[in-house]
Amino acid sequence: MPPQSSDAAPAAAQPRLLLVDDDADILALLARYLGANGCKTASAASAAQARASVAAGGIDLVLLDLGLPDEDGLSLLRHLQTQWRGPVIVVSGRGEAVDRVVGLELGADDYVAKPFDLRELLARVRSVLRRAAAPAQTPAADCLRFEGFRLDLSARRLTDAAGAEIALTTGEFQLLRALLQRPQQVLSRDELMSALHGREAGPYDRTIDVAIGRLRRKIEADPAAPGLIKAVRGAGYLFAAAVSAA
Repeated sequence: MPPQSSDAAPAAAQPRLLLVDDDADILALLARYLGANGCKTASAASAAQARASVAAGGIDLVLLDLGLPDEDGLSLLRHLQTQWRGPVIVVSGRGEAVDRVVGLELGADDYVAKPFDLRELLARVRSVLRRAAAPAQTPAADCLRFEGFRLDLSARRLTDAAGAEIALTTGEFQLLRALLQRPQQVLSRDELMSALHGREAGPYDRTIDVAIGRLRRKIEADPAAPGLIKAVRGAGYLFAAAVSAA
């Protein structure tokens, strides 16, 4: 992964990224490259350091390696999604499909396998940051209701019929919003992948299927027999319930 030339975007507020990896060379490489391309960075060589940095505040995105010396990275990812819920990109040498699926199941916003291209990683970072910061694209309504649920687009908050909050990761919110904004319409995996990751799905990419399964477990009465998010064979997914603005 040789250093590459700057691909700096136009001047804007600098996002602060937490780089979590026990390899000092990779931390230095990422800090140098991302710093040259408009990002502020902080580094953590262990899960304990990462937890402390996130708890201190001011982190906009975490780049997380899974092979940490004091705790499995997937355990740290689970902690981040329950206690912090900000965007996380897994950057790991574990490139096997099962690790990708588990990482996405736990709420990672993207997964980049080592060795990686620095420009591609920067593009993924910018894409996730744009989606995390993007305002809701439904000017006619601040909230959407379906089957007793209420999705507050401004607060990115989902509540059930009793008013209890259902925690959503950034990716889960974006996926649900995309489905609710086009109910009763079949959305292809490429359309949904674009909403989540700003790119089309590859021929063997299970990202959308994993994300749909995770979302079903949060809103379906029976995730094994879904009545809200329907799979349309060979086409994609359809949100079957009525959606109203509120």
